[in-house]
Amino acid sequence: MTRVLLVDDDQELSAMLKEYLAQEGFEATPVADGETGVAEALSGRYAIAVLDVMMPRLNGVEALRRIRQESRLPVLMLTARGDDVDRIVGLELGADDYVPKPCSPRELVARLRAILRRTDTTDGAAANGDALVVGPLHLWPARREARWADTPLALTSTEFSLLEVLVSHAGQVVSKATLSEKALGRPLARFDRSVDVHVSSLRHKLAPRDDGRSWIQTVRGQGYQFVRE
Repeated sequence: MTRVLLVDDDQELSAMLKEYLAQEGFEATPVADGETGVAEALSGRYAIAVLDVMMPRLNGVEALRRIRQESRLPVLMLTARGDDVDRIVGLELGADDYVPKPCSPRELVARLRAILRRTDTTDGAAANGDALVVGPLHLWPARREARWADTPLALTSTEFSLLEVLVSHAGQVVSKATLSEKALGRPLARFDRSVDVHVSSLRHKLAPRDDGRSWIQTVRGQGYQFVRE
């Protein structure tokens, strides 16, 4: 069973989610505070973590910050419905996606599976070890590995998936709806800025072109384009 870390001080909700996740093939371990959550997330025992923003001792945003200092473990944030600030900050710090609370267990499972599919390299599509190369960027989808010139890129699973889609269509405009479907595994919702925030993070991790512009260009009203040399 896929091991999931549930970090939430709402013990009744955690117990309910643990039971539901077990029915869906997940083994969930609940912890009730951020400090314990960080320690468990860094233990190497889990495939993914679900992290609530509002918690005692250490809130979810700071917990995510500490996790990202040492680990690329996929993280799904639970945020208050309509709280765009926590949502955007979480994505900027490296959360792979978010679910607004209250959420249905079915939606949570769907988001978990979407993230885990992006990190799974055991299927046939991942068997090809060829690299995607555009300019200084080398991307190995089979290994989920990226290098900029000779420097490894530390990418979250969502950042890698977005970059893979953009590089696969280098020189072409890719709509935000397509990026959301292919990289986040869900339809683009109205007012959802997740793709924009992840692209912004990618731009900071990629060195600029010789002319000072970003390799990822915004095409107003259409989407994003990874430019060719």
